[in-house]
Amino acid sequence: MKKLAVFVKELAVALSALVVGTMTASAADLAPRYAKAPPPPIAAVYNWTGFYVGINGGGGSAHTCWDLVGFVGLPVTPPEDQGCHNATGGTVGGQIGYRWQSVNWVFGVEAQGNWADFKGSNANPLAALANSNDVTKIDGFGLFTGQVGYAWNNVLLYVKGGAALVSDKNSITLISANSPTTFAGQVFASGSETRWGGSAGVGLEFGFAPNWSVGVEYNHLFMGTRDVQTNLVPPFGTTIWTTNRIGQDVDVGTVRVNYHFGGSVVAKY
Repeated sequence: MKKLAVFVKELAVALSALVVGTMTASAADLAPRYAKAPPPPIAAVYNWTGFYVGINGGGGSAHTCWDLVGFVGLPVTPPEDQGCHNATGGTVGGQIGYRWQSVNWVFGVEAQGNWADFKGSNANPLAALANSNDVTKIDGFGLFTGQVGYAWNNVLLYVKGGAALVSDKNSITLISANSPTTFAGQVFASGSETRWGGSAGVGLEFGFAPNWSVGVEYNHLFMGTRDVQTNLVPPFGTTIWTTNRIGQDVDVGTVRVNYHFGGSVVAKY
């Protein structure tokens, strides 16, 4: 009887040890299955899609060459070279556009309008127009362009091209006058035109906040050659004075700040 009691006691201890070991192993196996995984990191990705509006400012230079093709209403054949000059100055304006992004490629359209104060002149070398300067002034221009760019997240490099519109004022001013009264610097004859041409440019833009970007841009305007008439102005008269064949190219560099509607940063998991 005593041996039976000892056997039962040892069997109970062994069964208890077996049950405790089995439960410990099961808990260890189940722990990884129900452990909460850490959240994945969130990456901020800049999205260039959407409308934007902005301002710009900078400077420019218009290279302009004049040839005389008409004088006091009579044709001049062949044309007489009157020289070239650069009309330089500052500009400020605004732009509005829309872009859409496909992976890293960005496409867009934009309209830009600027006030300008580009002015320059050269002394006329022709004997018939001695003591006078040929003067060119650009007081405004517009660009209507398409864009193709490549984005590295919030950095966008793009090229653009399209149509350009320039407002030109051409005049002849007196260096001196062969009379008792001196009219030095006074406009003798003038003529204005609105000139259409083409444009090509490149820009680099940086998104520094969800709705804001800053960039730099260069544009070359191909304005071609046009015949422009100048008329005498009072007190010198009101009749035609010269017809000038004027060729023009414009270079403009600006700093731009744009506001993007709807925000441009999205979360990517």
